[in-house]
Formats: sequence, C-alpha cells, structure tokens
Amino acid sequence: MNENENNNVNNEENEELDNIIVLNDENGEEVSFEFLDLIELDGEEYVVLLPTEEAEDDDAGEVVILKVEDTDSDNEDEESYVSVEDEDVLNQVFEIFKEKFKDEFNFIDE
Repeated sequence: MNENENNNVNNEENEELDNIIVLNDENGEEVSFEFLDLIELDGEEYVVLLPTEEAEDDDAGEVVILKVEDTDSDNEDEESYVSVEDEDVLNQVFEIFKEKFKDEFNFIDE
C-alpha cells in the first residue's frame, strides 16, 4: 500500500467518526448514535440516527427519528433533539428516508 492509499484509509476512518453524535438519554447517560440523514418535512427538520451500541435483539437495526429544535442559548450553532410523538410524522419521515436510501440499506417491513 503506498502512502496515498494509506491516507485515504485514514480519512475514511475519520469520516466515520465524524458521523457519530453523543446524546444524553432520559437517565442522563451518554448514548452514541451514527448520524444517517437530516430530513425536512413541513418546514421542520428531523434527524435519522442509528444507535452504535449493541442494542437488545428486539431493537437491533432500528433507527431513531428526532425533531431538531433550536435552543434559546447564545450559541447559534447549538440545537437540541426531541422525540416525536406523532406516529404519522414518524412514518412520513421514515418513508422519505427509506426512499432516499433504498439502494444502501435493506429495509425489513414488519
């Protein structure tokens, strides 16, 4: 492997790490997610995340969809993610996600 190929491998590894975000759950514990996509629906933005930790078998491979909300803080780049209670909105966002990534992921309908 020449030096350029080695750099490309390292860059790919760094890009993967850049897609990892850490959120605090309801118990205040940190949970890592892989950021998959940002989807806009009806003027709102939603993130699609995949838990990086080994989930229980029931939840393996399930994505998490959260609504993006700006915070009232002085830091303009800061945003928060809140759960979405509306099943219709969740389904619409997930359908958009499935359509965008139909060639990259193998979706299982339950």
